Order: sequence, then C-alpha cells, then structure tokens
Amino acid sequence: MSWTRLMLILALALSIAGAMGAPVAGPNILLLLADDLRADALGCANHPVVRTPNIDSLARHGTRFRNAFVTTSICAVSRASIFAGQYARRHGIEDFKTAFTAEQWSNTYPALLRARGFRTGFIGKFGVGNLVPTNAFDYWDGFPGQGRYFAQSNDASHLTHDMGASALAFLRGGDLRPFCLSISFKAPHAQDENAVRPFPPDPADEALYADARLATPRNYSTQAFKRLPPFAQDSEGHVRWLRRFATPEQRERNLKDYYRLVTGIDREVGRILDALTELGLATNTIIVFTSDNGFFLGERGLSDKFLMYEESIRVPLIVFDPFVNRGARGQTRPEMALNIDIMPTLLDYAGVALPSRIQGRSLRPLIDGRSIPWRHEWFYEHHYAHGGRIPESEGVRTDRWKYVRYTSVTPAVEELYDLQRDPDEMRNLASSSKHQRRLRDMRADWSRLREHTR
Repeated sequence: MSWTRLMLILALALSIAGAMGAPVAGPNILLLLADDLRADALGCANHPVVRTPNIDSLARHGTRFRNAFVTTSICAVSRASIFAGQYARRHGIEDFKTAFTAEQWSNTYPALLRARGFRTGFIGKFGVGNLVPTNAFDYWDGFPGQGRYFAQSNDASHLTHDMGASALAFLRGGDLRPFCLSISFKAPHAQDENAVRPFPPDPADEALYADARLATPRNYSTQAFKRLPPFAQDSEGHVRWLRRFATPEQRERNLKDYYRLVTGIDREVGRILDALTELGLATNTIIVFTSDNGFFLGERGLSDKFLMYEESIRVPLIVFDPFVNRGARGQTRPEMALNIDIMPTLLDYAGVALPSRIQGRSLRPLIDGRSIPWRHEWFYEHHYAHGGRIPESEGVRTDRWKYVRYTSVTPAVEELYDLQRDPDEMRNLASSSKHQRRLRDMRADWSRLREHTR
C-alpha cells in the first residue's frame, strides 16, 4: 500500500475517532536505529546518490531534525545514552565491556515501558556491555558484539533482511498490548576492522549505484589531514582510512557498498511500514529513525567516528507521529536535538513520568510544531581511548561555534571553528589573535558544562 493511501486512511481514522468522542488506542512505539549512519546519507537529506524512498516518506510526513547530534560518537556509549537519556558522564558507560547495573536498567526506556504494560521487543545489535539482557524484553532477537552480515561465507541471506523478517514476526505476534519495538541494525557499520570487503551488501543490491559518480568533498585532501593534531594523524581513524579510503579506487568501491547497505535498511523499513498498514497499526504507531553516531567516509584522512568533527557527530533523526496536526507534517526543524533526547521523547508519548536523573528533553513540543525555548549549546565527550589509539576529547557545540579540547595530552590541544563561515572545519581559529576572546568564552563554557552534565 502506498504511503499516500496510508495517510488518507490515517485522516479517516482520526476523523471517525473524533466523531465518536473516543481516543485512538496506544500509541505503539517503533525505534529504528542504524549503526554508523551519517546525517547526509539519505535521500531526504538531499544526497545525490543514495536512494531511501521509505525513510524519505517518514520525513515527508513526519519531522526531520537537520541538526541532530550524538553526545559521544562511538557505538556502545551512544547506545547507553539513548537507552538512559543521560550523558556518559552520568551513566558511566565509556567502553564496550561495562553493562548497565540493575538499577540503571530499571530506568531505561524499555524497562519503564515494560513496567507500564507495553509489550517490548529488541532485534539486532544490543551493543552495551558484555552481557545481553535476553530476559528484559518480551521478545528478544538480539546479539552481542558486532554480529555478521552473513552467518556463513556462502550464505545468501543478509543480516539486514533477517532483521526485517524478525520485525514482521514480532508485529504479527497477535499480542494486543501497545508495543515498543527497538530494531538496532548493524548496517551500515563495517564488518570488522580487517575485512577485505568492509561493507558487504545484500546480494540483491550488488548492481546498485554501479554507474554512480561520487563527488570528492573539499576536506578529503592531504592538506586537511595535515591540519589534524599529530596524535590524530597517527590514530585508529587514519589506520582504518588506509584500509578503506586511501586510494580513489578504494574509496569508490567502499562508498558504494556503504550506500548499498543504507538502501538495504530502507527496504526493510518499507516492509515494516507495509506490515503496520496491513495489521491496522500504522495510524497508532510513533516511529523514530536515527543512528548511534556519524561516520567519516575519508574526510581528513579518517575513517569511522570518535572525533568531534561534523561528519562524526551528526546523525539523521526523523520522527513520524500519526496524531500530529496536518500543518506540522513534513517539517524540518533547525533545533539541536541530541541522542539523549530520544528516551524522554518516547516516555512522553507513552505518558510515563521521567526519572529524576534524565538529562535529555522531550522533542514532542517541536514535533507538534510549537516554538519553545530550546538549547543553543551542548557538551561533547569521548573517552574510549582504545589502548591509546583514539584521542580522548571533550568540547562544546553551539549554533555557530565549536570548541574541541583534546584531554589526553598535556597541555591540552584546542580547536575553535566558526561553523557559519567554515562549515567544513578547515580553519582552526584557536591560535588566531582576533578570536582569543571567543576562545576564552568557549573554554569557560566547556568547564561549566562538563560540571553541569556530571
């Protein structure tokens, strides 16, 4: 069924409910989490190559946040922040081994919604700690670690497709309770650090984008790499760049595979949307699509994430609310949304009170189309050093300015960028005599926010 037809059904259902004086039951909640998906790699973000018609439809009929960020750009820590609505400085999970305590888990969105009576499900990469909470959900089809796109080398069934099939099984389970289903895709994360083909797509997508012409960004250059601090030039991000993006041939091959994985996610999103419509659930389900962090695709001689540059910290964030008034549908919001805002947003829709230690804010007023006082700055932190191979850093991002402070070196190394005049972050102004007052102000903001978010 087409999305246009779905929206007509939605309008009819809401009008009937209003005439009867009865509220629409629910809502159900569906969280779709991609892995290492940067903000610009979607059709609705005007990407010139990637095709994502189903995700684009969610944006066209929902709300897209064009300034969505993660408070730390690494899988495990960001996922913990999404579950708990807290900065890493508060939840304390800064590596891949540390798990939630029982008390911490009781205040995550899946636990609170399950306690409220929601049927909860989890599919895919859990990603927080060495132990997986198989008994913490009514439906569990998750896995520890990174997982594999193909169970066997000769397997034709791709993990992204298998996860879509699992989602359909959950939706068709026959349970009439409101549900909260979290689907955590592996895609488009690389298979592993040393894979010959880092981003293996579904065999059905092998020919996709074969003839596409890929543009070269301004900051994919030797000059941009040389502007990095020496310890960043020697970091894990550059080591992985050498394996994935060092030559034009490598870059083209791996970018196209990355884009194929993104389109593979989109196909499963389409299957899930069709199932929601088929089962009569589409008019009563809140859908959130986002990613755990961004991704360098060769910019500055880097691969993966970790550092505080825009490619690494920006993520897509789309929320479809079937109950929102027609005037707010299809809006693109400029406000800065964070990964820690997802948890309070879901609880807001479910009518569940927020725990006192939550640091995020519900996005629901913005989704409703309202203009309210909002944040104009936020704190960034990254302390997973990977045995010293990843620089630790903190910083502050405002509407216009960015302050980066590498905290694992003495004295600390600082960077300052005017994002309005220099969106590609090509000129570090920290040593500019004209910007010393701005640098002092941003340094003071960093000190204040790091204490406030503790």
